[in-house]
Amino acid sequence: MRSLLRACRSRPCVVSYVDVLDGRNQNSCRRDLAEDESVAGINRVLVVEDEAQTRERLARAVSADANLELCGTAANCADARLLFAEQRPQAVLIDLGLPDGDGAALIRELAAVAPETLFMVITVFGDETHVVEAIKAGASSYLLKDASALRVARAIHEMFDGGSPISPAVARHLLQRMQTPSEPKRAEPAAQLSARERDVLLLVAKGYAYLEISEALDVSVNTVGSHVKQIYRKLAVSSRGEAVYEAVQQGLISDLSSGRPH
Repeated sequence: MRSLLRACRSRPCVVSYVDVLDGRNQNSCRRDLAEDESVAGINRVLVVEDEAQTRERLARAVSADANLELCGTAANCADARLLFAEQRPQAVLIDLGLPDGDGAALIRELAAVAPETLFMVITVFGDETHVVEAIKAGASSYLLKDASALRVARAIHEMFDGGSPISPAVARHLLQRMQTPSEPKRAEPAAQLSARERDVLLLVAKGYAYLEISEALDVSVNTVGSHVKQIYRKLAVSSRGEAVYEAVQQGLISDLSSGRPH
């Protein structure tokens, strides 16, 4: 898998961020970076995620690890560019569906500025198109959003050790595609979900908790749990990430860019 990642990557030149680090700020920032990088075993991590709940969870996962330092969080591409230029993190956790741009394009842009930086994609998109595009852009790791805090921290360390951690569901899909490249894949019928189950699935994909979903749909938390169990059964999955992955594959959900439900 590591050789596949290396083979897919490309790093075209883009405009540098040197102009952001001009004058006194440039010398100060470089001095701070040198001092930070001199701390043995401590790796600086930037989190780029638009969903507040997921962003906070990822930030806690990084902060809880004694060998990782959270150097900032960003909810969009614009803020990510500024923080990246100021902090120069050694790793970036990034979502693909950002409100003001494409995460894969941002990876390519930042990797051209600092090719030594490692990029980990954490997203609900597990389809081949998104995975391959992220790898080509320079991602070293690809996890679905249901990954636990411990799994995220371990994956970051695996990256620094030269590994390329990837969610099992995504890896299995890529391997199946590579093993049978010339055979047309027979279309599987989409799972038959009710309108309410589709509503719940969309909010689950957006990262909302059961309580938030119950408030948005004006139903009880227990009802939400029952809908989720039915969704898992119909999709033949056992986790949030796998459910979202299968739903995207089957075309059950596609628009994850809209805001918080009211």
